Amino acid sequence: MSRDTTRVIHIGDKVIGGGNPIMIQSMTNTKTDDVKSTVEQINKLTDAGCDIIRCAVPTMEAAEALTEIKKNISIPLVADIHFDYRLAIAAMEHGADKIRINPGNIGSEDRIKAVIDVAKERNIPIRVGVNSGSLEKEIVEKNGGVTAEGIVESAIDKVRIIENMGYDNLVVSIKSSDVLMCVKAHELISKEIDYPLHVGITESGTIISGNIKSSIGLGLILNQGIGDTIRVSLTGDPLEEIKSAKLILRTLGLRKGGIEIVSCPTCGRTQIDLISLANQVENMVADIDLDIKVAVMGCVVNGPGEAKEADIGIAGGINEGLIIKKGEIIKKVPEDQLISELRSELLNWKK
Repeated sequence: MSRDTTRVIHIGDKVIGGGNPIMIQSMTNTKTDDVKSTVEQINKLTDAGCDIIRCAVPTMEAAEALTEIKKNISIPLVADIHFDYRLAIAAMEHGADKIRINPGNIGSEDRIKAVIDVAKERNIPIRVGVNSGSLEKEIVEKNGGVTAEGIVESAIDKVRIIENMGYDNLVVSIKSSDVLMCVKAHELISKEIDYPLHVGITESGTIISGNIKSSIGLGLILNQGIGDTIRVSLTGDPLEEIKSAKLILRTLGLRKGGIEIVSCPTCGRTQIDLISLANQVENMVADIDLDIKVAVMGCVVNGPGEAKEADIGIAGGINEGLIIKKGEIIKKVPEDQLISELRSELLNWKK
């Protein structure tokens, strides 16, 4: 199934599947029972562009904290549960908009059914999550190791368990840290089920390696019309996940809005700290909702020409810089005012 033909699932006030816009997700790294820190992080992620947030619920205290957290955030909350079915039930009772479980580690069918019954009563969607690292021993042995086919088999088994209990308000997630295995698994499962797919490369790594693996994996999957919601999993600040996810979707033409930054790679002509400047610009524009291209160039010699394809740009010189619009120099400013002048231009942007 392509994303245009997957089922429509409501998560709080957000909708995924059925050709709806791809939602960006992240996960808090605070202790969930630390309500103040968790709320602060969720609201920062929301401001950055996160659509749906997931919180770990490893204890009953964490489950109970969801009530207060929900009062102070504006996006849907997914409770991430492992092993203890009672935590899944408590999370739903305390306001979770969706729960993430692996029925394989919840326990007996009675325990799974107890979770399903509460979800059904409250019409709360369940994300069925299967990772390559947690495949059942018999599936691994049958396939001669961890394979894409095994991941799909395990996920569909879990889906059928829940369906047989009379519930189909489901989202499916199959993840692997092996990029090409993950891509193949998504290609296979999209032919077998019509539930929305949450896509990500699990345990992808640090900012650099994680971004490369996620960009390749998500790019290959999403560009085939597969995937309804995504997370870029990075070992670092969750805010980086949102920035990366937005850029991946924008690059693939799957999301509009937000400023695109282009910058030159630096060379011997560079007369300004371009690396620092480009990073400052990227951070500065994060809260500005314009669908334009901003160029950051390292010298006043080639800057205006190189920035012609951008809507607006800056080029650095010795202790000064240029503001350039559509290839035309509109003003020269001291170096320490480049960022503030650029921001002023953007906040007063007129087409």
